[in-house]
Amino acid sequence: MRVEYLNHLGSDLAIVNAARVNMDKHHAEFDPDSDTRLLRYLAREKHWTPFAHAQISLRVSAPIFVARQLAKHQIGLVWNEISRRYVNHEPEFYTPAEWRERAENVKQGSGEAMKEQGVARMFYEQALLEAQDQYRHLLGIGICPEQARMILPQSMMTTWIWTGSLAAFHRVYALRIDAHAQQESQQIAERIGDICAEYFPGAWSALMSTK
Repeated sequence: MRVEYLNHLGSDLAIVNAARVNMDKHHAEFDPDSDTRLLRYLAREKHWTPFAHAQISLRVSAPIFVARQLAKHQIGLVWNEISRRYVNHEPEFYTPAEWRERAENVKQGSGEAMKEQGVARMFYEQALLEAQDQYRHLLGIGICPEQARMILPQSMMTTWIWTGSLAAFHRVYALRIDAHAQQESQQIAERIGDICAEYFPGAWSALMSTK
């Protein structure tokens, strides 16, 4: 799974200036003292609109089952994804580093790493090989890619461009970094957080201080 930075709009300075326009004030440069205090005040009091003036674009690659969880986040975000209606190159599949046991608590998605890792891996790899072979056969007899893709499993990798405001990505982060979230989604959230912290250090620190 990968999360790559593409570009961004705005800065910590743009965020505080968006807030200060209420008083018809503007800073030409970011002041580490007063502007940091303002960012923390905005985050603490949940004044989210200034944080929406900062935008960032990411290129994300993840398996279908993770992408469909993340696609539920809509407000303040836009999403354009690769379509296997139009491409029929060899699909890539996600293989977890370890297989997890079913959780005893039904409200949890998974438990500890299972002991029989080799058996799980064998079943999984056999299923992937079968799906790949049948996909090739369907294409080979002339079935269109938009129908042939139906046979491919949820572990198939997909890629999308994800653009949105810093406020929106913080909502994604806060929900998906939670211990109750699926571990694969947590990994994507961690990378999003690293990128946002790199390009909006003051604002992201302020938002994180409210968790």
